[in-house]
This record gives sequence, C-alpha cells and structure tokens, in this order.
Amino acid sequence: MMMCKRATELMSQRLDRPLSWTEKVSLTFHLSMCGACKQCNRQFELLHQAGQRLDGERCPQEEESDRE
Repeated sequence: MMMCKRATELMSQRLDRPLSWTEKVSLTFHLSMCGACKQCNRQFELLHQAGQRLDGERCPQEEESDRE
C-alpha cells in the first residue's frame, strides 16, 4: 500500500501533469482507505480551484500602483 507521503506528492503532481495509469490507480486506492489523505486531497482541489478563479484577476495592490 502507498504511504501517505507519496500520496500527497501525487496529489500535488497531478495538478501540474497527468499521472500515469499506475499512479492514478494507486492514489485512488489509497484515498479510498485513508481519511486523512482524502481530506488533504479535498484541500488541494479547493486551493487549485481558488487559484484558477484568481488567475488573471489583479490584486488591489497592483491596481493602486497603476494609478500612481
């Protein structure tokens, strides 16, 4: 069985690259058995979604510096 450390590495990597079939199956199996990693995976997904929503939006500090 995959260790939690490896599972979190794969959770992070799959946001940047496609996982191999073996990696996907191993991670899916681990997530089905490990509640802590399942919660961590939800957090990774929420952070990724929030980052995508903010991508392209300008932060207020950037807008203020443009006015000066």
